[in-house]
Amino acid sequence: MNGLYDGAMAALPWIAVGLVLAIFFARSASHKKKTEKIEDYGTEGMSLGMCIGVAMATAMHMNVGLGLSIGMVIGLAVGSSMKKEE
Repeated sequence: MNGLYDGAMAALPWIAVGLVLAIFFARSASHKKKTEKIEDYGTEGMSLGMCIGVAMATAMHMNVGLGLSIGMVIGLAVGSSMKKEE
């Protein structure tokens, strides 16, 4: 029973950070609805970046989670810099 309590206390800061981030992103999303929407390739860039990041992490024998997150950030940056044509 003591191990369950210790596990809950160890997870408590992560749960608090998750709740704060969820509230922050929900508030920022409601503010974005009021502005005009700009079309870009952000989601496509993230998808391709995650695939390439996992492939590179596997080839370089490093942590797959790290490669996934780095690939996603780089893909988002590249995809957001390209605007969609109408």
